[in-house]
Amino acid sequence: MNKSELIDAIAAEADISKAAAGRALDATISAVTKALKGGEMLTLVGFGTFYVGERAARSGRNPRTGAAIKIKSAKVPKFRAGKALKDAVN
Repeated sequence: MNKSELIDAIAAEADISKAAAGRALDATISAVTKALKGGEMLTLVGFGTFYVGERAARSGRNPRTGAAIKIKSAKVPKFRAGKALKDAVN
């Protein structure tokens, strides 16, 4: 499913226009992004939790030359599915 298909599904489920569904989806994505950027954890009960994880610095190899390189530590967005979502999938 891509973004336009998701907007269609939201519009049908909520009985709203596709334009309103698109704005609602964009607002939701923006709110999740702002929360994670601020270091917050976002929990949607029954669906799951979005949070920021820490990836440690490590050494790797350049696949083209085989030379060793250092990879910096990074903050990465993560998602942990809630029980209701897990049950719905299984």
